[in-house]
Amino acid sequence: MITCEEQNDITPVCPHCKLALGKVWFRQLGGILGKRYVYFCPGCKCCLGVSHRKGFWMG
Repeated sequence: MITCEEQNDITPVCPHCKLALGKVWFRQLGGILGKRYVYFCPGCKCCLGVSHRKGFWMG
């Protein structure tokens, strides 16, 4: 099993533009069944990931 550890002393780096990520932008994706979000770098605007779809009953 892989463990998960919180690291508050390290700043993540964008894999595309290599800038330190002090913040991450997001935008909601449209759809009829649930909400999803796309996360992207505020510097180069490249996609960092997409959230898993949540059903309408989960908010």
